[in-house]
Amino acid sequence: MSRKRTHAARGPILRRDVRAVARIVRAGGVVGYPVEACFGLGCDPRNMAAVRRLLRLKRRPPAKGLIVLAHAAYGLRPYAADLPARARETWPGPHTWLVAARPRLAASVRGRHAEIAVRVTAHRQAARLAGLCGGAVISTSANRAGERPARSDRELRRRMGGALDAILTGRIGRLPRPTPIRDARTGRLVRA
Repeated sequence: MSRKRTHAARGPILRRDVRAVARIVRAGGVVGYPVEACFGLGCDPRNMAAVRRLLRLKRRPPAKGLIVLAHAAYGLRPYAADLPARARETWPGPHTWLVAARPRLAASVRGRHAEIAVRVTAHRQAARLAGLCGGAVISTSANRAGERPARSDRELRRRMGGALDAILTGRIGRLPRPTPIRDARTGRLVRA
């Protein structure tokens, strides 16, 4: 039996090394990692096979779209057509904004919308992971549809079993629930 199959049978590899987890993402993997309020699921937003795998794992309809999380605003350039000042002024921080998506951005990432949800995080591990992955990663709460998000690496490992390629161990931020989402054009609250 190969080493890879052995790990899959036991569950995802728990990693403290953000560089190792970033290599897995860049190779097309789907990982778990800590963010502001819970653990997130992530992959390379440019790798459509990985995005589709993440959506299946989460049992999330592709029409809903996903969040792209970056370490700095310039990491969002391949995904967002514009980053209004209203959004940039809140970053880095736990603020997710809907902004106009680039015209050719894959529907797997933006869903059925003309906008895309983006955030420049202040969570150190998540920011470092995004930076090491080319500037951005997908970020969606680590849960299947209808479940509450996992708040620890152990809880995530128990719930998702061997479906993830790795989990970056660490602590989540202090937010009691996932980041609010606002429309960057209007300021309207979309998700509390």
